[in-house]
Formats: sequence, structure tokens, C-alpha cells
Amino acid sequence: MVSSLDGIIAKKDNSVSWFDTPDYYEKGITGQDPDEFLKKIDCYVMGAHTYEHALELSASYGWPYGDIPTIVVSHRNLPVYKQNIALYSGDLDELVNERLKSKYKHVWLVGGAMLAKDFIRSNLADEIRLSFLPVILGEGTAFFEHIGHEVILHLKDVAAYKSGMVELCYEIKKQ
Repeated sequence: MVSSLDGIIAKKDNSVSWFDTPDYYEKGITGQDPDEFLKKIDCYVMGAHTYEHALELSASYGWPYGDIPTIVVSHRNLPVYKQNIALYSGDLDELVNERLKSKYKHVWLVGGAMLAKDFIRSNLADEIRLSFLPVILGEGTAFFEHIGHEVILHLKDVAAYKSGMVELCYEIKKQ
């Protein structure tokens, strides 16, 4: 998840202009090759709002998830524009344990906030990767609002990039 420093993952208008920041951190690293990271992903899971937003952006930038299987969790009947996209409206535990675990090794929950919270609340997520951009948005959709219980984490990795972005990778400790 990409977030502002104050934990906002989407502006009220859903614009992504805040992703491009003019900051420069001299001690930062250039960053891993996104293509190398994405090669490890063998399935994407996303909520309906994230899917709709990705479709809007794909008109200008193309579909960012390629031909990788993508599962959209929604109770609505959404249009499906590619063969590798499937809709799912059932129980998340069933999705993970009966559909994902047997087929995929590296599933990336792309978003959104409500779906990520549901996965965390249900103890179905293994790790959280959170990238903080050097901006405070002040309002919008908060990532961790109302999780409802304490979640113990273990820091696996941290990186500071030349762009000023800081990425934290936490393992979720199973209780």
C-alpha cells in the first residue's frame, strides 16, 4: 500500500498526483527494479473500488496487472474486461484457503483499504508492505482506521529511496 505520512491512501477525488513528489533524499537507494518484484506475483486480489479506479487509469496508462490472474472481491456485478480477471463475492476465508493457497505462492492484495482491513481482521494476511511518500494529505481514505483489535508485527525490511519514499515490510505475527 502506498500512503501519505498521515496514513491516507486515497484523496477524496481519487487522484494520484500526490504520488509524484519533488523530494530528493541523498542517502536513499535507487530502488529495486519493479519488474523483478512484479515477476514474483502470481495473483492479484483487489476490491471493487480499486478495480474501477485501475480501469479508469488503464485508459491512459494501460492495465498495470498484465495477464496475471486478478480476483476482484465485490458483491456488485462489475464488467470484466480481460479473461484473467474473475469476480468473487463469497467468504474471504474460503477465498484464501480454498481458492488461493492451492494455486498461488505470492498473492498481492492491491487494495483497497476496506478489503485490506478485512484480511487483517480475519488473520488472512501474512505481511504488510507500506510505502510512505513525503507528503501529508490531511484528509481522504485512511488505511488503518478501525481495524478493531491489536495486530502484532515484526519488521522484516526497511528501505529509504532517493525519491524520499520509505518502504516498511512487516510480517503479521499470527496469534
